[in-house]
Amino acid sequence: MSAGRPFRGCACFFTDNIFVGRFGLHVRYRDEPQLRRDHGRALRERGCRSEEQFREVLKEIEAEVQRRKQLPQQSVERRAIISQCYKPKHPEVYTLQDSFLAPEFLEIERFCTSPGADLQGLLSYLESFSDKRIYRLPVFTEQFCQALLDELENFEQSDMPKGRPNTMNNYGVLLGELGMDERLLTPLRERLRPLTALLYPELGGACLDSHRAFAVKYALHQDLDLGFHYDNAEVTLNVSLGKEFTEGNLYFGEFNEDPSPVPCYIEVEHVWGRGLLHRGGQMHGALPIASGERWNLIVWMRSSAVRSRLCPMCRRKPELVPAEGFGDGFTEGEEQPETVSVCALG
Repeated sequence: MSAGRPFRGCACFFTDNIFVGRFGLHVRYRDEPQLRRDHGRALRERGCRSEEQFREVLKEIEAEVQRRKQLPQQSVERRAIISQCYKPKHPEVYTLQDSFLAPEFLEIERFCTSPGADLQGLLSYLESFSDKRIYRLPVFTEQFCQALLDELENFEQSDMPKGRPNTMNNYGVLLGELGMDERLLTPLRERLRPLTALLYPELGGACLDSHRAFAVKYALHQDLDLGFHYDNAEVTLNVSLGKEFTEGNLYFGEFNEDPSPVPCYIEVEHVWGRGLLHRGGQMHGALPIASGERWNLIVWMRSSAVRSRLCPMCRRKPELVPAEGFGDGFTEGEEQPETVSVCALG
C-alpha cells in the first residue's frame, strides 16, 4: 500500500486525453504534425474542414496543455484561500457520520465485513444492470443530500476562487479544495472498500488508497450533458444529490479495453441519494437534461497497486511526475505486486 509514500501523477496528463469540445473528440498532442497525422481524419469527419478551423483547434489544445501545467500550483493557492476565508454554512457535512448514510448502506456494510461475506450474498443487496458490472445502492439519506447540496450552492455563490472538475464539466466543485477530503471522503472510500473488494477484486477493489472527488452540476443554459468517456479511476461512485430535473439519464457502453463492432448501450436513471458503482474504464456519458437542475457527487477511487504498473489513461507504464495531495493515485518507491489479489483490507 501507499502509506508514507507521496502520490504522483503521470506525465501523460500533459499530452493525452485532451478534449476538443467543439468537435467532441479526445486527442493526444505532441506537436502539430502529430496532431494532423493521428487525428486529422477524425477532426474532418466531425466538421473541422478548413485550415482556419484547424488553427482554432490547435490554439484550444495548446491553451489546455498550459492550463494543465498550471493546475497544481493554482489548486494549492485556491485551497489556502478557501481554508482561510470561506465560512461553511453546514460545517457538520465535512465529517462523515453514520446518520448521513442510508440504513440500507449500513446493512450492506455490516454484511460485507461479516465472516463469510461473498459476492453472491452482496449482489442480493444491490441492483445490477446487464452484464456490465454496474450496481446501484442506497448511499446517503435525503436529509444529508439536501444539506450537502445547500453547502455546495453556498460555496458556488461565494466570492471564493473556484477550480472546475475537468474540461468536460464547466460547472461543479472540487471537493478536495473545499476541505472535504480528510474527514468526509476518505472515510467514505474506506467504508466502500469491503464492497469494492468483492465487486472488483481484479481492479484492486480491496486496496483503493486514494481518490479524486467533485460535484457536477447540470442545468439549462449551462452544462446540459456529458460526452462519452471513461474515468481516470479503477472504480467510480456516482451519487445523485438532486435537485428536481427531467431526463439526463446516464448511458453506458462497453469497457474501454473491450471494443465491440456493435456497441450495446444501456440507460440508467438517477435516483436521489442512491449511488452507482462502476469500473472506471466503463465507457459512459450523460444525456441532456430537459428541465430543472441536477447535481451529482463523483468519487474516482484509485488503487496505486494497479495503476502504478499501467496508467489507465495512456495504457503505458506511468512516467511519474510530482503532484499535490493524492495526485493521480500513482506511487513509487517499492516493487508493485504481480497480481492485485494480495491487496488486503486494513
